[in-house]
Amino acid sequence: MLFPRAVLPSLLHLTPEWLASRGLKGVILDLDNTLLPYGEEALPPEHEAWLKGLREAVPIYLLSNAMPERFARLQKKLNLPGHAPALKPWLGFRRALRALGLPPHEVAVVGDQVFTDILGGNLVGAYTVLVPPLKEREFFYTRFIRMLETPFRRTKGESA
Repeated sequence: MLFPRAVLPSLLHLTPEWLASRGLKGVILDLDNTLLPYGEEALPPEHEAWLKGLREAVPIYLLSNAMPERFARLQKKLNLPGHAPALKPWLGFRRALRALGLPPHEVAVVGDQVFTDILGGNLVGAYTVLVPPLKEREFFYTRFIRMLETPFRRTKGESA
């Protein structure tokens, strides 16, 4: 339950071709430290271009444990469906799947945390993809959890 199906060296490696080759037709995407650095509200330019290309190929749903006000600002700016706080890993994923209108085995759950993104995605039967966090500065609790995640930050299947 804690191991991702795939580990990528960067979010930018998740391309429409990569998804299609695995039969994946939608993406549930984490926000903080996956799509944009923790605590920031501007996408890195390379992530803006990546997001534009991906959203032309597959539907994307933002799923985050961020504070609702901040999430609402970012969601409006990005013009993507989603919700927060999602209470990952236990809640939120089924709602995201319903919104995408796809079965779990056709959806990639992409995030930087094992105990939220990967566990939650695996619990619903999605294809889980772990990417490295964008920034080392994080919420104190998250830094502590990352130490516990270390043994699971690899895959039993494929990588890159």
